[in-house]
Amino acid sequence: MIQKRKLVFLACLLLIALFPFAVRAEESGESYRLSKVLVLSRHNLRTPTAGSARVLSDLTPYEWTHWTALPGNLSMKGAELETLMGQYFRQWLENEDLMDENYVPAIGEMRFYANSFQRTIATARYFAAGMLPMADVRVERRLALDEADPVFLPGLGAISDDFRTRAAAEIDAQGGIKGLARKLEKETGLISDVLDFKDSAYAKEQGMTAFSTDDVEYELDTLRISGSFRLAMRAGDALSLQYYEGNHATDASFGHAMTAEDWRGIARIKDMGILALFRAPTLSRRLAYPLLSEMRNELLLDGRKFTFLCGHDINLSTVLSALGVEDFQLPDTIEERTPIGAKLVVEKRMDDEGAAYASLKLVYQSADQMRERTPLTLDAPPMIFSLRLSGMQVNADGLYPFDEVVRRMDEAIAAGKEE
Repeated sequence: MIQKRKLVFLACLLLIALFPFAVRAEESGESYRLSKVLVLSRHNLRTPTAGSARVLSDLTPYEWTHWTALPGNLSMKGAELETLMGQYFRQWLENEDLMDENYVPAIGEMRFYANSFQRTIATARYFAAGMLPMADVRVERRLALDEADPVFLPGLGAISDDFRTRAAAEIDAQGGIKGLARKLEKETGLISDVLDFKDSAYAKEQGMTAFSTDDVEYELDTLRISGSFRLAMRAGDALSLQYYEGNHATDASFGHAMTAEDWRGIARIKDMGILALFRAPTLSRRLAYPLLSEMRNELLLDGRKFTFLCGHDINLSTVLSALGVEDFQLPDTIEERTPIGAKLVVEKRMDDEGAAYASLKLVYQSADQMRERTPLTLDAPPMIFSLRLSGMQVNADGLYPFDEVVRRMDEAIAAGKEE
């Protein structure tokens, strides 16, 4: 009987760890009132980007998915998935008493701001439709459609020799671009096999039978990876999108039998830039500080209850790295660090004595939830993964002092401006 009680207790602890959003603050043994939420989101499911279509068609004898949107735009399924996520946040925020049912925010209470691409703007719109179905939400953008907003995509600009040396050293410390590519030789071969690359027009024209990891290079100024490995990255991106978009995994892999680990391998190829470049501290601080400045200001703005910022996987990767988030690997997704539609959620909570605390989580739909369009509720939530900041201690309830999180942001912003 005692052993059985222990097992039940451990199972309850596991459920609380996996689904913290579904547990009201007072049930954790301490009363923390939710007072503010900031979300940094990656756009949801898109089509392959402009310019990829002809290249992709030359890489395989098979026919790719016929997409329901223009190149680089949010797909119809991506719109559905983001609406489901917005509906979940509505339930959560109502449960936390941050807003009422059918809530219409007053001017200045909530902000939705996206990079000026269709996929980011549309993601913000569909999320808002799910979260605030009775409100006419304005999604802010600062530039013309499809122009990169420097808050989200600032580029490196002019870089010093010292910056170049430090960034290169950090990339080398991870094994270097060639070393990382060689670690992915198995995955690179898998992509060649799935595409039947040897029978493609490109392979025949170039006299190749498989993608290679030997010729991979990167250009720091443009943050561009080159060589035939870049083609493998494009193919990995398109295969991953097909996997999420379709209902049958074998259709996504052109009839080849694939395991979950195989699909994670495909995604690792696609995420080579995230793995090799955008986790390097020097690069991440330089690229993240404009967005971190926006996030900091939102967290400190009086009267703001909710902020939704929508960008890209690069934004999530560089912000997490710049803040010193400890290394992690996400479960139940083929993209193990920055899944499609993933959201960095920063909560500000107040205790009974008026002290402010913060938590950081990644919220994302699992691979199965995406593929099956699973409705999300408090009883069936998305995946929720708590993040830890290196060198900082949480309290007994897993929260950081709010001022310390803001100070960490200030340090990262200052360092980024100096890089």
